[in-house]
Amino acid sequence: MSNERELNTEPQRRSGVWSAIAYFAGVAALVVGIYMITDTGTTADVEAGSAVAEEITTTTVGAVAVEAPSYIAGEEPIADAAEVILPSVVHIQTDAGLGSGVVYDSSGLVITAAHVVEGQETVALRFDDGEQVEGTVLGAVDGVDIAVIEVDKDDLVPAVFNTSKARVGQLAVDVGSPWGLESTVTAGIVSAVDQANCDFGACFSQVQTDAAINPGNSGGALVDRNGHVIGINVSIRTESGANDGVGFAVPSDIVVEHAESIVSGTLLETAFLGVEGEPSQGDRAGARITVVVPDTGAADAGLLVDDVVVGFGEVEIFGIGDLAAQVRTHRPGETVELTLVRDGEEIIVDVVLGVRPDDSTS
Repeated sequence: MSNERELNTEPQRRSGVWSAIAYFAGVAALVVGIYMITDTGTTADVEAGSAVAEEITTTTVGAVAVEAPSYIAGEEPIADAAEVILPSVVHIQTDAGLGSGVVYDSSGLVITAAHVVEGQETVALRFDDGEQVEGTVLGAVDGVDIAVIEVDKDDLVPAVFNTSKARVGQLAVDVGSPWGLESTVTAGIVSAVDQANCDFGACFSQVQTDAAINPGNSGGALVDRNGHVIGINVSIRTESGANDGVGFAVPSDIVVEHAESIVSGTLLETAFLGVEGEPSQGDRAGARITVVVPDTGAADAGLLVDDVVVGFGEVEIFGIGDLAAQVRTHRPGETVELTLVRDGEEIIVDVVLGVRPDDSTS
């Protein structure tokens, strides 16, 4: 006996003039409706707008054939972004677990998070075409959680890295291997930029997103609506161990800078301001300086204890973590503009950054 529900296909009887009128009126309405759909979805209308029809298919509705685009570029920005980035996203297997990576250069370079390859000389990579190869870890910068892997594979599709600053509220699409589920796409927005993430002992300036990021996504791509990488995923803040909507990615400009340094074999020095501090308790949020280290850029620029740093260049500072994170995005020898509040008055001071000692944070 079949479990499928049987349908009564016996036609209902129609009788009388009004039934006939209703029947023909229904047919007329269907024809008018089909005409309206066709009129608003013609190829000419699509080509005149910003979207371009990728393919025209013919669909039969009743006795009328309707030509309509089955896919229009731009109508599905998340799908469009995923289509661009997926060939460049890599699944990574190590002795310690799983991660993700992004093809950086067609010569065989893959970027991932440093903690994904920690303690490893070689790792196993699986590419979008299904090929599995062994890769050699060229190097890593633990301070920003970025590493580069080299593989011997032709026809790699490198991702495009967008090194301009992300915008709060813009579309953010995440692609990686959460829990080992390869080529998984999630989406959200950029929740914050220049966000100080201090969860791992040091503070870093990162892009925050609410796109779902889970274990295994580390090293994967956070991309914009064009499928261009705006950050490499490195961590989440969570009470459960899984996604709580607070994920962090290293911005692409920092990723590229450190990837190039790894490839060239010349690691970048980290800048040092020369202060210690705490969150301001006064009327203005900022980083209150509690110690000025002698013979540093801060001392040479005349920074004083109880100065409150409220700006670092164009970035607002709301606490000492923000200040430390911004210092780490710069190099020794650079001159930066600090906005301070001193004795109730706002002043601007130029500071030349020094080289960070190993045991210092700001």
